[in-house]
Amino acid sequence: MDVAAKRMAYPHRTAMWRDCAATLRLWRLVGSLAWMDIRLRYRGSWLGPFWLSLSTAIMVAALGALYPILFRLPAADYVPYLAVSLILWNALVQLVNEACIVFVQQEAMILSIRLPLCVHVARVLVRNLLALAHHAVVLIPVFLMFGIHPGAQLWTVLPGLALWIADGFVLVLVLGALGARFRDIPPIMASTMQLAFFITPVIWRADQLGVDTAWLPANPLFAMMEILRAPLLGTPPSPWAWTVALAMSLLAALLGAIVFTRASRRLAFWL
Repeated sequence: MDVAAKRMAYPHRTAMWRDCAATLRLWRLVGSLAWMDIRLRYRGSWLGPFWLSLSTAIMVAALGALYPILFRLPAADYVPYLAVSLILWNALVQLVNEACIVFVQQEAMILSIRLPLCVHVARVLVRNLLALAHHAVVLIPVFLMFGIHPGAQLWTVLPGLALWIADGFVLVLVLGALGARFRDIPPIMASTMQLAFFITPVIWRADQLGVDTAWLPANPLFAMMEILRAPLLGTPPSPWAWTVALAMSLLAALLGAIVFTRASRRLAFWL
């Protein structure tokens, strides 16, 4: 595509909030595109997206049989914790991986159809939310088996989920723009998430560190995990987790606005 055509793709610098508002008006299109992606990804498969749910269930069963012995923890406490942690972490990793290539994958659509940039971001976010809903089915037999009843704490999942959605939107926008400009971003983020898996309480619990937990608040992924994981397990999230999560969300929103301002006119030339 020539330079003139690329300029037509996004001729004006649009404020982020205007682009988001235009995307909300196109919510039917976003939902249809996200659902189409899922159907195409699992076309010809018997179980469809439930294959990932099955693999998660197998992973929980395998680790749940071994790690309580290694960590000397009661299985009734550890296995539900492990199930929730793996589901949330896998959803986060999948979102990061797809965020890095969101604009690169949609190059043809971006250069040929004038749509708000956030449509492509919301498409990835909705697609991953639908996948997360499939994976959450694994929690039902685990909670029934070990007698986990979140009770009234279950309602506190809603603000945590809303914060995850907002942060996920900004994450896809920022990583998508960086991935379009610098093609090294996907492998860099893959290595980063692999390292983060070992230093974030996912398969191990924070209380296993004993007194050496002072550095954990510096890990924002721990706070984001905790505001959803704790209510699902029937315990209220700690105030510091919400403080860290909200502070990180404010910084992420500011970063997203800056990146959008710079990328909105240049994106077509990066692709």
